[in-house]
Amino acid sequence: QVQLVESGGGLVQAGGSLRLSCAASGHTFSSYAMGWFRQAPGKEREFAAAMDRSGGRLYYADSVKGRFTISRDNAKNTVYLQMNRLRPEDTAVYYCSATALPGSSWSSVADRYKYDYWGQGTQVTVSS
Repeated sequence: QVQLVESGGGLVQAGGSLRLSCAASGHTFSSYAMGWFRQAPGKEREFAAAMDRSGGRLYYADSVKGRFTISRDNAKNTVYLQMNRLRPEDTAVYYCSATALPGSSWSSVADRYKYDYWGQGTQVTVSS
């Protein structure tokens, strides 16, 4: 069982930056590939970024590539999402997620239904 708690959301102007953190409980954090998804009002939850168990493979949605960076610290049981050059269209609730799959392919990390655990979400609002 893994519990995930996100933090770091808030209100920022367009062009600004935020760093989201996701703290995971349990002793097997390094056994999970980790992902970040987001959900804007009236829209489905969509993939933003993910990484495999070791942090060696990174995956990004085209909409965030070059602006967002996912990272993890297995010693601290924490995964991060650094978000730079934010845009109003990045406004959403951001969710941290964990999957027992190794995270060795795009199809295994970009599909929200492949994830076993979810955090409660943190709101990110980007003003124009």
